[in-house]
Amino acid sequence: MTTEQTASAEPVPTPRSRAERPRERRRGWLSFLRDVLVIILIAVLVSFLVKTFLVRSFYIPSGSMQNTLHIDDRILVDEITPRFGGYGRGDIVVFRDPGGWLPPSTAPARSPLVEGVDWLLSLVGLSAPDSDDHLVKRLIGMPGDHVVCCNDLGQITVNDVAIDESDYLALPAPGSPASADAFDVVVPEGSLWVLGDNRYHSKDSRYNQEQPGKGFVPIDNVVGRAFLITWPFSRFGMLDFHHEAFGGVPDVEPAPR
Repeated sequence: MTTEQTASAEPVPTPRSRAERPRERRRGWLSFLRDVLVIILIAVLVSFLVKTFLVRSFYIPSGSMQNTLHIDDRILVDEITPRFGGYGRGDIVVFRDPGGWLPPSTAPARSPLVEGVDWLLSLVGLSAPDSDDHLVKRLIGMPGDHVVCCNDLGQITVNDVAIDESDYLALPAPGSPASADAFDVVVPEGSLWVLGDNRYHSKDSRYNQEQPGKGFVPIDNVVGRAFLITWPFSRFGMLDFHHEAFGGVPDVEPAPR
């Protein structure tokens, strides 16, 4: 066999037909759209897992925590740290209504389309549709704590130690007591005693003692600990728990129920 015969036996590439080119372009677009869809689904899944197990977003619907939190502030709530390290006095906690703390909702029903969009946005943390079903307060009493208001200086005491709350309380006038209503409670096992920083305008543990839970918040109802203001941007920053105000309070063992 000669060199010319060997060369002529090799296949010669032929130009692609005009019909094949549109099909290839369609396959290219379909592959691109498939990849984009996969990326979106992965992003939504990751956001859902983060929202469910790590961090959630809430907005503030009332002024009960002023001046720490303002109406319409948006906050991030850490769900994982409290599960491993527990809660501490001074923490700002978000919790589900223990029963009877919030009035019945009077919001008008929304269309299925709006509900669906809101649900999708909530998966990625851009909406907080259940904020109206939750409350945010400062943790004052841990399980077993004896919380009393007020001493001769108008301060709350926890386990007979006076708490200086001047750095974060919103009071009607300098020197006003830390609460206009007296109380003397021992926090039961598995529960918390919480108060708003806007102490004279907060329907908190003090005002719910006639409810079935007697004003205490079951720890199981706590979603997590608020730690960051994300909006408005002018108020962006970490929240101060003022743990130092409770530094001298001794821990006690809660009595079994």
